[in-house]
Amino acid sequence: MASTNEFGPDSGGRIKGLSIVKPLVYGNVARYFGKKREEDGHTHQWTVYVKPFNNEDMSVYVKKMHFKLHESYNNPNRILTKPPYEVTETGWGEFEIVIKIYFHDPNERPVTIYHILKLFQTSPDIQTGRKNLVSEFYEEIVFQDPTAYMQHLLSITRPMTLGDWRHETDFEAKKESTYKAITEARNRVRHEVIDLKEKLTLAKETIAKFKAEIAKISKGNIISVAQ
Repeated sequence: MASTNEFGPDSGGRIKGLSIVKPLVYGNVARYFGKKREEDGHTHQWTVYVKPFNNEDMSVYVKKMHFKLHESYNNPNRILTKPPYEVTETGWGEFEIVIKIYFHDPNERPVTIYHILKLFQTSPDIQTGRKNLVSEFYEEIVFQDPTAYMQHLLSITRPMTLGDWRHETDFEAKKESTYKAITEARNRVRHEVIDLKEKLTLAKETIAKFKAEIAKISKGNIISVAQ
């Protein structure tokens, strides 16, 4: 891996106008034991993780990841310096896990992710432990105006595996369904706006008609009085 020194004393300078996006997936999987463990009352085994969306080795540009667990755990601060970036534990409750990503380039600020550990769901298969619960999300780290060193690291990532790279969630299908829902909502709103405009136009025409009738009646009354 190249060092900062290879880029000279000005390597901390930013490459203006350059933007590099690195998509990732974070979340947790959990499995119900079927009952509480007698020794500690724990009900689930879970794994919280951060992994690349694409098949690439994040350690090329990520120096370490800090997972901050609940204070009730022994050593709640877990630091990982190489993939897989994940922590496996057991427990009985849900809580917020703070994940901080540090980069090899000290000029890049760490990125913080907040994830609520999810253990419970109403699905019968998950409640009985026959199926794992999955709670994961898509996110993007945007490197705006990176240094020459960071730009170099981001451009030399290598594949994590030789086989297929898959996630628990089908994000492409989720993207398509979300896009479809947004499109349908926009069409529905557009039709409602058109309908409301037509009703408003009709209301204005009706009001104008009533005003004309009132003016006509008022004028007739004034003529009658004058006579």
